[in-house]
Amino acid sequence: MTMKLNKGDFVEVLDEPLSGTIVSLENDDVELETEDGFLLRFKINEVVKVSYDEIKVDETQMLEALKEKQIKRKNTAPRVKSKERTAPALEVDLHIHKLTNRDKNLSNFEILNIQLDAARGQLEFAIRKRIQKVVFIHGVGQGVLRAELETLLSRYDNLKFYDADFQKYGVGATEVYIFQNA
Repeated sequence: MTMKLNKGDFVEVLDEPLSGTIVSLENDDVELETEDGFLLRFKINEVVKVSYDEIKVDETQMLEALKEKQIKRKNTAPRVKSKERTAPALEVDLHIHKLTNRDKNLSNFEILNIQLDAARGQLEFAIRKRIQKVVFIHGVGQGVLRAELETLLSRYDNLKFYDADFQKYGVGATEVYIFQNA
């Protein structure tokens, strides 16, 4: 079933962001003039007639709708102060010599466990104290600590992590953003 189209009808083109007024109709072809003044031809089954009926709203309905909108707007999230929004991230250096003084006779396994325990502890601290950004400085090395750190971070639902600012930290740091629940 096709809708009856007439010269002067406003139509929109299916599957394309085009609309315009019908200038001429010939067999199965429609020629329309776009709002930019271009003349385009389409098959009659590629366009659809659009009619905009006038919507009438009385003044009391309008005022009620505005009051509801103002009430809803008051319940939005609290404003975050500029100082809090640009607060620096908590930096945690996971190099073993920064974490302990007794790093001489430790195995690689022991070193990795100390580093991961420190990362977990600092992350839990940041969550408790509502610190939104934490940067873990892990260095480049062979990538073992980085991989284990990413495994640890992927266990948390309320955060996302990504490479930290290259200009400041190089490639040896991971930044964590902690989503704060209101």
